[in-house]
Amino acid sequence: MMIPLPVREGLQASKKLMQTVCLLTVMSVSAIFILSQIQSASAQTKPISPTVPSESQLPDSLNPSQNPLDLPTSPEQVRLQQAQPITLQQAIALAQRNNRELQIARQTLQRSQAALRQAQAARLPTLSGEAEFSREQNASDKLDDLDDGEESSPETPLGGTLEVGYDIFTSGRRSGRIGAAQEQVRFDRLDVERLNEQTRLDVTNTYYDLQEADEQVRISQAGVNNAQKSLQDAIALEEGGLVAQFDIVRAKVQLGNAEQELIDAQSQQDIARRRLVELLSLGETVDVRAADPVRQAGEWKLSLEESIVLAYKNRVELQQQLAQRRIAEQQRRVALAEARPQISLFANYQVLDDLSDEFDLQDGYAAGARLRWNFFDGGAARFAAAQERNNRAIAETRFAQTRNQVRFQVEQGYKSLQANARSIQTASAALQQAQLGLETARVRFQGGVGTQLDVISAENDLTRAQVNRLNAILNYNRALATLQRAVSDLSRRNSSASQTNSK
Repeated sequence: MMIPLPVREGLQASKKLMQTVCLLTVMSVSAIFILSQIQSASAQTKPISPTVPSESQLPDSLNPSQNPLDLPTSPEQVRLQQAQPITLQQAIALAQRNNRELQIARQTLQRSQAALRQAQAARLPTLSGEAEFSREQNASDKLDDLDDGEESSPETPLGGTLEVGYDIFTSGRRSGRIGAAQEQVRFDRLDVERLNEQTRLDVTNTYYDLQEADEQVRISQAGVNNAQKSLQDAIALEEGGLVAQFDIVRAKVQLGNAEQELIDAQSQQDIARRRLVELLSLGETVDVRAADPVRQAGEWKLSLEESIVLAYKNRVELQQQLAQRRIAEQQRRVALAEARPQISLFANYQVLDDLSDEFDLQDGYAAGARLRWNFFDGGAARFAAAQERNNRAIAETRFAQTRNQVRFQVEQGYKSLQANARSIQTASAALQQAQLGLETARVRFQGGVGTQLDVISAENDLTRAQVNRLNAILNYNRALATLQRAVSDLSRRNSSASQTNSK
């Protein structure tokens, strides 16, 4: 049977059109795949890894379980082992690796990076497909067939649609969302650095607390030894008839007080050790002790004014407020875009067939552009933009507030450092005099010239002098660590503020 020429030309045109649409669809899918791979590669970020000093050799036994949900169920799993000595640098390295708050900050950064990639996905076209298969029989058609004396048969339609879409103009909504996501990543990255430096300061202060507790135990033990020596001298002199029984009783009271102070100091030492273990997030059976001796940490060679200016330059808290300001500005653009025109392109290809009839599969296509413009939304977009303007103003005010706090922290650390430097000299001289005074009082008491009260007074003076010098050195070290934190940890930024180890 010959097909008429117009019908034949129409079929050929339809066939060519179908081929063109199919080709465009394949090209669109390929382009989407390639762009997705490019975007994924460009969005890759360097892994967030803790900064660990190379000189710190850390045994694996100190690290906690890899499973954060691990919960011990037997006493053996939480029984402490022998205390492991660690240096301050090792403690800082362990905290940067294991501290839970720091880990949460890194995970928050990774979440923001994923949100950024989600926002960047709006730069690519979308491809969606839909298929539908059903078997249906309309009740109204059955009634009509009964009126006509015919029997209706169910229909079995099978159809599908493949559509490609792309937003070519969004009035700044897409770029605003991407910009806000980028600033959020920057904010969270700065927050990781902020917590890293704060963790360093917290570990340093906790380590100094442990050193102080250790020294208090040593001083208390020396006090017990001195009290025992005084009791032995009193007993020897009492046997020679040089002192009264009351001196022995007083020496025993002094020894009992010294032993009680030693017990309290040992208890505080245990608590300080466990506080450091908790901050470092170590294993359940791990216990630690300070390996570094107590000594002056170093010097600060910048003036107060130079320290303040350098803190303004380095502190990430100031940069975070600027990032918050930029986030608010980008969110304002997104809010205003909701009331502005949005233009998108689309192209789709449809196929439909009824499996219950004798006709072949039929297809079709559609292509065009869509314009969406929300002319009136009750002022929702305008008020949302007003909220973001206020958020920007809040960030600016917090910037000024943070700047004032930074200056105060620098001044506080600087003044405390100077005061404690003078205290070290005074306490060292007083300690030498207290040691000489105890030796003199003991010699006088053994020779029957002095009294037991003189010895006890000299022992108390020596203990007080030792404590004062210990506090002066550790308070100096704490002030130095606070000042380093206030100017954003100069030791890792290679700035001109250098530290020199004391003798």
